[in-house]
Amino acid sequence: MAGFLLRRLVSRGVLVVVAGSLAYLLAAAALDPRAGFEARVPRPPDAVIDARLSALNLDDRTPLAERFLVWGGGVVRGDFGRTREGEPVNAELWRRLGVSLRLVVPGGVAGSVLGVLLGAYAATRRGRGADRFITGGACVLLAVPVFVLAVLLQTAAAAVNDAMGVRVFVWVGEGESAGIAGQVRHAVLPTATIALLQLAVYARYQRGLMLDVLHADFVRTARAKGLRRRTALLRHGLRTALVPMAAYFAYAAGPLVIGGMLTEKVFGWHGMGEWLADSIDRGDVNAVAAIDCVAACAVLPAGLVSDVLNGLLDPRVRPGAAA
Repeated sequence: MAGFLLRRLVSRGVLVVVAGSLAYLLAAAALDPRAGFEARVPRPPDAVIDARLSALNLDDRTPLAERFLVWGGGVVRGDFGRTREGEPVNAELWRRLGVSLRLVVPGGVAGSVLGVLLGAYAATRRGRGADRFITGGACVLLAVPVFVLAVLLQTAAAAVNDAMGVRVFVWVGEGESAGIAGQVRHAVLPTATIALLQLAVYARYQRGLMLDVLHADFVRTARAKGLRRRTALLRHGLRTALVPMAAYFAYAAGPLVIGGMLTEKVFGWHGMGEWLADSIDRGDVNAVAAIDCVAACAVLPAGLVSDVLNGLLDPRVRPGAAA
């Protein structure tokens, strides 16, 4: 099992390196940090702009390959360079990452777990009211963009506040000055936004997978041996249906990160999503590349968790199982 996980980790690590490199090359080729300096009032002299861009490894007159080698050498040493303002990218990156993790991790975990449970339950109630409600709700959520769902939740929360005459829900900012209780109150709506989107995706997939095993031979055999229908489905059917979902978990990390970035922007959280949007607007190549690298690295732990779950649920993927 350890060898299997190590091989998968190495293969995913290679993909992360390729994705990070392509992210920098695309950002360096598409963004124009020189325009930001030239738009300043008063406009700095060309020699000053060239010197500043060269010091930050942002000079578009330097060959792209040369800039990439300088950037890559810094990343190997753990240094993502400096922002267009000359501040270290690393310090801002880790601060913003902490904010994003407080939002994405609880929402992603809650949404995926609830989605799996609701999807499995809907499959067992196929054609009944519960199944129609869960399936219809999931389809509606999947059709609504992230930012629209966030605004709808804000509107509903404002209506609840007005009806009750007190501020039950608060959502603008992170609530850092309000203590732990205030931070939790500020996190409810953005976390719910991410959780609902994850719930919809997982519920739809899990329902379809569960339907495939409801009348499988091993489930019928378990029931023939005396197990109740619910017990047979939980012990045998659900475990088999979870195997493809475990593999899907790694691929869901990317959309989860993107959804978190959009949610941050709507709710005023100063995380990586807000920083990415502002950095693209400023043409800050090093900041954009650093954020993309961290987003690519999110695939590593997600993929590792997916492989562990897959190995626990399906003994066939373990070394020597075929023998």
